[in-house]
Amino acid sequence: MYRPTPGGAFEGLRVIDLAQVRSGPTCVKQFADFGADVIRIEPPAHSGRTELMTGARDGADMLNLHRNKRLITLDLKALGAKEVLHRLVRSADVVVENYRPDVKARLGIDYDSLAAINPRIILASISGFGQEGPYKVRPGFDQIAQGMSGMMSVTGKPGEGPMRVGAAVVDVATGLYAALGVMTALYERERSGRGQWVQSSLLQSGLGLMDFQAARFLVDGEVPGQVGNDHPTGMPTSAYATSDGYVNLGAGGEAMWVKVCEVIGQPALAIDPRFAHGPDRSRNRQALNIELGAVFRTRTSAEWIDLLNAAGVPCGPIYSMDQVFSDPQVVATGMAATVQHETRGPIRVLAPTATLSRTPGRLERSLVSVGKDTDDVLGELGFSQSEIAGMRRDGVL
Repeated sequence: MYRPTPGGAFEGLRVIDLAQVRSGPTCVKQFADFGADVIRIEPPAHSGRTELMTGARDGADMLNLHRNKRLITLDLKALGAKEVLHRLVRSADVVVENYRPDVKARLGIDYDSLAAINPRIILASISGFGQEGPYKVRPGFDQIAQGMSGMMSVTGKPGEGPMRVGAAVVDVATGLYAALGVMTALYERERSGRGQWVQSSLLQSGLGLMDFQAARFLVDGEVPGQVGNDHPTGMPTSAYATSDGYVNLGAGGEAMWVKVCEVIGQPALAIDPRFAHGPDRSRNRQALNIELGAVFRTRTSAEWIDLLNAAGVPCGPIYSMDQVFSDPQVVATGMAATVQHETRGPIRVLAPTATLSRTPGRLERSLVSVGKDTDDVLGELGFSQSEIAGMRRDGVL
């Protein structure tokens, strides 16, 4: 019988997880890792409902997303499911879902229906394009949002066409924005005593991630383009080949530029009229990169990183994933945490990315088998063993 260990930051908070794929589980993970009682509802095998999963159930992606949860099965379309859902909602603080708006209403998990059961409930709805507007029923996908938010138009090398970012950044950001919205609503509920509807979408999150690139257009009417690994406005902030790999250099501003020139033994570059000032370096970035590229290829990555760091110039290696988790600083942060899986044994997944001094996040449980906690949770809700057996016989569970 699993329960979150007492003492977590979200101890006493109950979250009902109806989310699928990546954004919703990312949202829920923020609460599960810090001690909330997360109850994940999955369809029983006989329901005919296909759950949208990120790869195999015992694969890396699912195991990383769905830790620290209790799992029950419930066919939301079955006649007897409503009473179970209502009792869950009455006992809960938060419901997270990513159904289409019309499906929410049919299943009775729209905000008005849930608030009628529990006025303190907070519903987090995650969608591709929002709950209103002409695209509200369109299916959403990370790469689609990357394209529609403008992200792919500024990623990649000039003239080579749009390029997606190499991670599901919009999916993850949407989950994090949703979690932030829920936390904000929980804080406000302390004052009002009432829940509310939190909405997050891939399209809005993609625009949020565009940040200063979007502001360049909104404020000044400037349409940013692709500049490869270069920073759009502050050079030399880019990636450079070394004798054995690549390094990232982050040297915006005049003082930092002078330091770079000193470290690489090219003081004349600092007063070269092509590169003397920030706008000059951005305008002449191609010539600047040729000059710097020739110098950086003369030493190893480690040598340049030591020299640049000694001078206070921001820099770092460009790693493959195996190199990432061997880096001593990554090891020191504890970002790879071990949890026990039912069949795979001890596995490593990503640890919580925020560190709290008194109530840190914890990995206590891996994703378990479908419906493992159904009887336990329903018993807590007041259903008798005979009622549970009856619901199982009737195909509700």
